[in-house]
Amino acid sequence: MPTFNANHYPYASRRSAVFANRGMVATGQPLAAQAGLQVLQAGGNAIDAAIAAAAALTVVEPTANGIGGDAFALIWHKGQLHGLNASGPAPMAISLDALSAAGQKNVPKYGALPVTVPGTPSAWATMAERFGRLPLSRSMAGAISLAQDGFPVSPMVAVAWQQAYKNFTREFKDDHFKSWFDTFGALDGSGRAPQAGEMWRSPGHAATLQSIADDNARSFYQGALAEKTAAFVRAAGGYLDVSDLANYRPEWVDPIRANYRGYDVWEIPPNGHGLVALLALNMLKGFDFSERDTLLTYHRQIEAIKLAYADGLAHIADSGHMRVSVKDLLSDAYADERRKLIGARAALPAPGEPPRGGTVYLCTADNEGNMVSFIQSNYMGFGSGLVVPGTGISLHNRGNNFTLDAAHPNCLAPGKRPYHTIIPGFLTKDGAAVGPFGVMGGFMQPQGHVQMVMNTVDFGLNPQSSLDAPRWEWESGNKVSIEHTTAEHLFRGLGPAGLGHEVSWSGNQLGFGRGQIIWRDANGVLCGGTEPRSDGCVAAW
Repeated sequence: MPTFNANHYPYASRRSAVFANRGMVATGQPLAAQAGLQVLQAGGNAIDAAIAAAAALTVVEPTANGIGGDAFALIWHKGQLHGLNASGPAPMAISLDALSAAGQKNVPKYGALPVTVPGTPSAWATMAERFGRLPLSRSMAGAISLAQDGFPVSPMVAVAWQQAYKNFTREFKDDHFKSWFDTFGALDGSGRAPQAGEMWRSPGHAATLQSIADDNARSFYQGALAEKTAAFVRAAGGYLDVSDLANYRPEWVDPIRANYRGYDVWEIPPNGHGLVALLALNMLKGFDFSERDTLLTYHRQIEAIKLAYADGLAHIADSGHMRVSVKDLLSDAYADERRKLIGARAALPAPGEPPRGGTVYLCTADNEGNMVSFIQSNYMGFGSGLVVPGTGISLHNRGNNFTLDAAHPNCLAPGKRPYHTIIPGFLTKDGAAVGPFGVMGGFMQPQGHVQMVMNTVDFGLNPQSSLDAPRWEWESGNKVSIEHTTAEHLFRGLGPAGLGHEVSWSGNQLGFGRGQIIWRDANGVLCGGTEPRSDGCVAAW
């Protein structure tokens, strides 16, 4: 475990770091954390607990994830780290020519066209089969109960739900969006989103979760649910077919890493953009950082992220379509070259040429040494806006991340996975697990990973303080959004009259990601932190 002071909270905090030694589940919603903890206490391991919490989050935080989304996991099991890519590809019937002929300049945000094969149910079933101790039906029982019996909506979920309802009321006019309003916008038959503390239930969601639990997700991909989903997407003008679902399999992958001051930082390889975080850390390890809240620290972090994203957006695609290798991008020689571009003032980023050769995050740990870093998402909150009638299956819109530029490695193609924003993180040192960490939130995620790693390794903050600390987010060009809790002298010093960044204050509590951390020490003691910007909870045993 990294060295830190458990009683040092330099930033405004609602919580203290949590310690335990038998098990821990950290999520953005207390009922989901409790669902995971109950599975641990029933004899399950960290993998079973992650499945329980993930399934519960589709119920209690539908504003950020759902059954019809994608998932990724980093699983530490018996001294080895395993990666799972459960993101789905574009339908086989879709094509660049078809969208271009229809007048599309980009893959749209909403509707049937951005719907790719959902991978989340396959992640739960695959994890349970390979590493779980309990049957999927036991791990998912808590989620099923929450959907069937109902639960009181938590405060920040209610805020996001109300924002989505207003947006969807404005955006969605076609009949195929009606099921979203029937499922998520019809509280008490009144046509509105729930307020904090109001009960919400979804029997259709419960029935779908029960079906997935009963047959290890086979019905979702090869049975009645698959047929209903494909027919609905087709009727809405999309291309998803039952064969796309039946032929889908998640992929076990070798995680990628960068060594940062003696710690190995692990990410899922492309098509995910965890590579962006590693590229930035590779540049930043060439500098010395003695203090967190200084202009030089902020400036160098921002410039490194800009350069890393320039490379990521230019090169990251489905692994079989990338034109440069991860190894070359993560080489020390390439990091040295890119680091030289970080000057005294803000600069517009451009991709280099390496040598050729709406999301929920949770983490769990048990007393046997197993740990899980897990993330799942519908993207942009509720995703595509399509909900398969009567099922609670809110379909994601990951296809929106494809480009329609035929020359780009991330161009839309049948059976191809899009550039993906959700990334779980994991930290090890000298071959031993330190623990899982993650910060959800679209293109904020690699930026959050860099800030969490540096808060831990460079600045010695405990897990809770690491999450409490003010954040920034690079947006584009020289534009940077700064959290309102940041010191004013940093904001002014970074600005046009200072170091040349186009900075703006932001009071959007949901805009800077929402994270969780669990670290383990050599004696098996766990220390966890949870996100103060959400309804986060660390459930410990």
